[in-house]
Amino acid sequence: MAHISRHTKIDARDRALPREFEELVREYPPQAIHDGVAYDNAMEMIDRLMSVPKLSEGQLAYLDTLSVVVESYEAEAFAHEFDKEKVEPLRILRHLMNEHQLNASALGQILGERSLGSKILNGDRELSKAHIRILAAHFGVSKALFL
Repeated sequence: MAHISRHTKIDARDRALPREFEELVREYPPQAIHDGVAYDNAMEMIDRLMSVPKLSEGQLAYLDTLSVVVESYEAEAFAHEFDKEKVEPLRILRHLMNEHQLNASALGQILGERSLGSKILNGDRELSKAHIRILAAHFGVSKALFL
């Protein structure tokens, strides 16, 4: 059984993810996030889960649990940056892209159409409900950030 310290970067990409919720919790216990390393670890696990072609019920439940932990951290850590009345969704999107070292082309690939990233960032296209769902899942954040 792997024990993960909050301050240690995990690298479990080479190992297959367990399919059952309890096994995932044993190997990668979801913990309250208090720093950037724990946040990066949680985001890496979310990315790994999002890359699984068909998630099991246990994996879906774990992804939901991890998303709640990440949302809680982001609400506290980014509260000063994400003042709902002053910040527009594109600014939040740009911030998240910067944090994950993504460019407009990568954004387009995430959304399913390579040219879409630059159109959205330039204000030529608005984020649709489908785009918001995809981005919230990809970044592990609340959909409300993009509304």
